[in-house]
Amino acid sequence: MFRLWVKEIYDNHLVKDITISDDREDSRTHKVLQSLEKGCASFDICVPIWLDSNISEFKKVSKTRFTKDSFIESIDFDYLEIQVLEED
Repeated sequence: MFRLWVKEIYDNHLVKDITISDDREDSRTHKVLQSLEKGCASFDICVPIWLDSNISEFKKVSKTRFTKDSFIESIDFDYLEIQVLEED
């Protein structure tokens, strides 16, 4: 089972969160990207762009933050954070 925690943070407070589960046989990358898309759809926000800093941080600790620089549209929160909670 793969689980990704998607959190919307504003002023150091958790505003919204959702945990996306994925039990399909697929690559970790596909599971992360598809879970992120599902989380963003549930929050009704656009999917952020992965910057080099996001990629390197995610590779190290399975967690990253997307700030306003990662979004095409303006956002009404400080950052979107994703974290892998469980992997097969």
